[in-house]
Amino acid sequence: MGKHLTDRDVERVVEILDGWSEKLTWEALCDSCAFVIGTKPARQTLAKFVRINNAFEACKKRLKDAPQELPLPPSIKIAGQRIERLERENERLKRENNELLQQFVTWQYNAHIRGLSDTDLNRSLPSIDRGQTD
Repeated sequence: MGKHLTDRDVERVVEILDGWSEKLTWEALCDSCAFVIGTKPARQTLAKFVRINNAFEACKKRLKDAPQELPLPPSIKIAGQRIERLERENERLKRENNELLQQFVTWQYNAHIRGLSDTDLNRSLPSIDRGQTD
């Protein structure tokens, strides 16, 4: 049975896609993941995560729409690649943030409908006594 991906693994896969610059296929992505998360996941494993799917589609679109590169000195090319990767990461994070804000608005509305007050919603979590076993 394959390894289950953790939230950190999903984050690493999305970061791979942020920096992707060659032809993108699920197989190529799975191969690249092997070096980062320790095992080669199946396409289906990666595709079941919304964040990975969205990042994959955004990367495919970006690669399709990208203009052809002109030859540049290595230092400028490396700096340009880093800037592009950071810009893509920034765009992805903005999309994810908007999705989370929309989820928050939905939760806020549902809490209001059920009569939950700000005091109820802002109550701190109970402390966990880690020295105890049940």
